[in-house]
Amino acid sequence: MAKINFGGVVENVVTREEFPLSKAREVLKNELVAVIGYGVQGPAQALNMKDNGINVIIGQAPEFKADWDKALADGFIPGKTLFPVEEAAKKGTIIQYLVSDAAQRILWPKLKLCLKKGDALYFSHGFSITYKEHTGVIPPADIDVILCAPKGSGTSVRRNFLAGAGINSSYSVFQDFTGRAEERIIALGIAIGSGYLFPTTFENEVFSDLTGERGVLMGALAGIMDAQYQVLRDNGHSPSEAFNETVEELTQSLIRLVDEKGMDWMYANCSATAQRGALDWLPKFKAATLPVFTELYNKVKSGEECVRVLQSTGAANYKEVLDAELKELGGSEMWRTGAAVRKLRPVK
Repeated sequence: MAKINFGGVVENVVTREEFPLSKAREVLKNELVAVIGYGVQGPAQALNMKDNGINVIIGQAPEFKADWDKALADGFIPGKTLFPVEEAAKKGTIIQYLVSDAAQRILWPKLKLCLKKGDALYFSHGFSITYKEHTGVIPPADIDVILCAPKGSGTSVRRNFLAGAGINSSYSVFQDFTGRAEERIIALGIAIGSGYLFPTTFENEVFSDLTGERGVLMGALAGIMDAQYQVLRDNGHSPSEAFNETVEELTQSLIRLVDEKGMDWMYANCSATAQRGALDWLPKFKAATLPVFTELYNKVKSGEECVRVLQSTGAANYKEVLDAELKELGGSEMWRTGAAVRKLRPVK
């Protein structure tokens, strides 16, 4: 492992230099990876591994026609590399359990019967294992239980791979029956195209991931945008002006500077007026949101958020409720304005 200094704290990470693809192929040469679920992460990880020369098959319920047809369109062949879930799980030596968290709980009683001694059960989210008292996902003792969690959506995992880059991933070993669990998961992390791999635990992956999704990555970001947009509109600014100052400048300019060199560099390359105002108001926003983030983390850690997810996604009318919520979000003035603004961008 390479020792990297992250802000004054030295951590161990695994890079492609010390664990190249050739080594990953050697570790996995006698393995058959069964990717269970061709929805969000499944396609990206399966295709990246396939392109990297790893033996991959897909397990997908044919009745979910959209996902089955997507696997067909991506070149997987029924009876050869595409099978119903249980058949694929029985064939595989590494079972990548990539259906949704809610589906993992429902499918588990059937899937666990397909696991053989020495298999590896692979997750990209520690939800089902960490909250096992709610999900009932308790693996048998005679298998490896491992995790590789890309820090990005399936779309980004595939897009970055095709661009020659990679999404960074965390990895963990929950159960090492074979004595090979760590080399298996590092090899898989490299095979799916990770930029680098950093160690975690199943529990820490879930706590950080759920906090991030509900916080800065999605929930907080959308909420803050809504608030600023509303204040600008309430004070007479046009929709296009409010959207450009709230979203467009962030996504098309400033966040790219942060990505390139960091927040301090972005601040240093803005106007003096912007610098002064941002530095003055930063602590006010931190003070206002810190209690919310503390409440959020505590609810994630206690399992309250887990219960909320399982109850809501398990409801018979969940799809209808979700579609209505997403329609309301996309139908707001701010995001309808966003659709118009995107159409005005120069064609690349």
